[in-house]
Amino acid sequence: MSRTAGVKIGKVQVIAACIGNLLEWYDFSVYALFAPYIARALLPPSDPLSQLAQSLLVFALGAIARPLGALLLGQFADRRGRGPALMLTCLLMGAGTALILFDPPYAVAGRASILILCLARLLQGISAGGEIGGAAAFLVERAGQGRPGFAGSFLQATMGLSNMLGAAVAAGTVALLTDAQMAQWGWRAPFAIGLAIIPFGIILRRGDARGRRNATRRGPILGELATHYGGRFMAAFGLSLLWGAAPYALVIYLPLYAQRFTGVTPYASYVASLIGNLALVAGSLTAGTLADRIGVKRMLLLATLMLIVLPAPILGMLRYDHGTPTMIAVAVSLCGLVALFVGAAPLGIASLFPAHIRATGIALSYNAAVSLFGGFAPALLASLGVAWHGVPSAAIYVAIMGLLALAALLSPPFRPAHAARIAENSMDDAEKSITAPLPEGGRLPLTTKDETLS
Repeated sequence: MSRTAGVKIGKVQVIAACIGNLLEWYDFSVYALFAPYIARALLPPSDPLSQLAQSLLVFALGAIARPLGALLLGQFADRRGRGPALMLTCLLMGAGTALILFDPPYAVAGRASILILCLARLLQGISAGGEIGGAAAFLVERAGQGRPGFAGSFLQATMGLSNMLGAAVAAGTVALLTDAQMAQWGWRAPFAIGLAIIPFGIILRRGDARGRRNATRRGPILGELATHYGGRFMAAFGLSLLWGAAPYALVIYLPLYAQRFTGVTPYASYVASLIGNLALVAGSLTAGTLADRIGVKRMLLLATLMLIVLPAPILGMLRYDHGTPTMIAVAVSLCGLVALFVGAAPLGIASLFPAHIRATGIALSYNAAVSLFGGFAPALLASLGVAWHGVPSAAIYVAIMGLLALAALLSPPFRPAHAARIAENSMDDAEKSITAPLPEGGRLPLTTKDETLS
């Protein structure tokens, strides 16, 4: 295989991972957009089990399923390879989406519809929990020409695109159908679109499933992670606190905050959110590029300091002007700030772990942080109120998590590896390391492409 063909394969694999990741998060987020219709059709409040299920779906399943997915699929990715793990996450998400799509109404199936929905959300949570580790490891390891930061930034960029896709599908569905049609069957249409993840996942990610597997060791991954990389795991956990908090408080929560507490109209908040997500996508790619140029630690330090200091004065602008241009400026500024951190975060965390435990380390640290503190974010923001001594609660929340992330960045265990030791510069060289005849003694010589962190 020529070097040009090898580079093309690497690009195709990165594109495949991005498309799969986009569809993955579209399926996961579209549930939130249509939750009121789903609850009306499948979870009538008159049924006691329904009330319990709603609490379970919101809290318990989210808290349990994501770490469970990180634990199971992270180890699967480290043992069997990134490609097979990513295909499995696609299939699990597709199965959960199909269950929601074909779940019969409560009026027809009774409590069976509730149980089917619980199973669907469990599968989606497991898939989402496992996706982050395998996808982040996959992208930074398949980066061409030593650009793992740029490749890893596509992880967050595609999440921004999935938010836009979900919002566009939701807006189009509501605009085309009547309220009665939406309540009867219209809410299922976005989930039908989401089933595209199954063929796309199989076809687009099949190439890497047949390629080289990143790890061949069969030792106890969790034991090694705890024994030899406990400090680095805690550093990754600290970074993940801000990785999970900043998008929630400054991107997802922003439209609700602006409408309820500052007088911004729903139209202005939604338009601003859409444009802000564009800034999130562009900013994530920019952050990844800068991480490759100036170093991922410097990039994360700079972004963390900005997230600690700047959100409060930016949100404060809404106290003096509630107009659409101001709301757009606030959304773009905040999404840009968030992007500078989350765009570089995949490389920052991936560089802390060697290849044979990398997916597990990323998935567990990220999902543990999101489950413990992301799930309690609404309660924390509510307890802080609209503002504390004039400072918006969302800014306080992000600043607290930012200080913890700053401590992780400055801690001795945070020693990110050099980019050249993580990324594969070409799939051409990777294939040669497998297909070339063995020298005498039966062992392959080590090359730069074969190195992993010690």
